[in-house]
Amino acid sequence: DMIISLGYRIKSRIATHFRRWATERLKEYMIKGFALDDKRLKELGGGDYWKELLDRIRDIRSSEKVMYRQVLDLYATSVDYDPKSRESIAFFKMVQNKLHYAAHGHTAAEVIYERADANAPFMGLTTFSGEMPTAQDITVAKNYLTESELKILNNLVSGYFDFAEVQAMKHNPMYMADYVEHLDRILSSTGEKVLEGPGTVSHAKAIEKAKAEYKKYQAKTLSSVEKAYLQTIKSLGKQAKSNVKKDK
Repeated sequence: DMIISLGYRIKSRIATHFRRWATERLKEYMIKGFALDDKRLKELGGGDYWKELLDRIRDIRSSEKVMYRQVLDLYATSVDYDPKSRESIAFFKMVQNKLHYAAHGHTAAEVIYERADANAPFMGLTTFSGEMPTAQDITVAKNYLTESELKILNNLVSGYFDFAEVQAMKHNPMYMADYVEHLDRILSSTGEKVLEGPGTVSHAKAIEKAKAEYKKYQAKTLSSVEKAYLQTIKSLGKQAKSNVKKDK
């Protein structure tokens, strides 16, 4: 903190170089969403920071939006690719569900349906965007997973897409069914459970259940504004009592 503070205040040649370097890093972060010191990470030979970076990359890679983008890119390399086909969405759901099932024994819809609970802390969610779960958070299967389940899912996603990228780089002709077959083979070879079929709960049913539980949860949970209001009322009450005692 001191280096950054002095670097932006002092007028010298070294400070000028520092500001230029810092501005480049900030610009990269603002445009790309990340800034890395590649040289330092390579020279350190890994270490704890490298492991942390890998974990964060895997977590981002398995997020629903990023995974969907990867599945579409993968689908586009298949011989039977049709950009106008609805099969791309079905393909995404199939791949997503097989990876979820291998990680924790449930499809994405099943985990939402089974764990969305208005009576549980934070409605059963283990991860959410703000101080309290939002209507968007409750529809994401990953948000209900334990830390262990999430790590397994992240590693499975990373391993599968690494394999798929190698096939694309080798220009091996692959049909959509081939990618699914390879996924099953990878999961079987590592001793993971392989999902057969779409699962026991539909996506629509899971979302319907989650929304119903969310309404119950909202009815019994105070918002941050309501909490602040009640805290203010309590503070005013204490202050009034204190003033009464002083007057006596």
